[in-house]
Amino acid sequence: MTSLPGTPASAPTSELARYIDHTLLKPEASEADVLKICAEAVTHRFKSVCVNPIWVKTVHNALKGTGVLTCSVIGFPLGATPTDVKRFEARGAVLDGADEIDMVINIASARALDKGALVEDISAVAEEVHAGESILKVIIETSLLTDQAKVVACRAAVEAAADYVKTSTGFNGGGATVADVALMRATVGPGPGVKASGGIRTLADARAMINAGATRIGASAGVAIVREEAYGLSHVAAGAGGTAADPVTDDGHPAGSY
Repeated sequence: MTSLPGTPASAPTSELARYIDHTLLKPEASEADVLKICAEAVTHRFKSVCVNPIWVKTVHNALKGTGVLTCSVIGFPLGATPTDVKRFEARGAVLDGADEIDMVINIASARALDKGALVEDISAVAEEVHAGESILKVIIETSLLTDQAKVVACRAAVEAAADYVKTSTGFNGGGATVADVALMRATVGPGPGVKASGGIRTLADARAMINAGATRIGASAGVAIVREEAYGLSHVAAGAGGTAADPVTDDGHPAGSY
């Protein structure tokens, strides 16, 4: 089992922690960086750690027995990958230990309002993911879609038996908005999950998304968010060398956009 860097045995109880997918999707991330966010996720009791496929085995081994899930991304960040490749990638990630998969849709199909193509793409990945008893989240990349296309993409995800719809990759401009989360929740109804991601950096951001209907939050600033919840914003800024207007991650660097 991969050992985690030393971290406090526990952290103040957070109501928000169970919503957060603690995320590191930077292409330059090292094994040490990945193990660090695993340790943070265990300390703060986040829902999952979300990483690129190359790190799934590392994260799965590091999180065994902790209750924190392993999440990975497929067709990321553009979605412009053939369906059979997405399916193969999903199968590999699940075999490596991913409990959850976040896939990017074919954005061109969504912009063309081609629901059938979307259902076909998503269904193929859902079949692989569910065969491994894992969860599928579908990233629709809201910043590139009209409201009409967002509705079509969400309806396709539901028809294809996805477990969640998700706003954004955080890599293609824009990010989660309250209006988009509310639209997605209204479209999919009360059953499927809605994940807000992209630009969620503060406690206020996270609470606004949850109030709009989000049941999961994707963020690289999870530590700053739960510290703000526990101690207040001034403590977070002072403790990590930032300012109230510039939330920071646990290593003192500006929080990522995801």
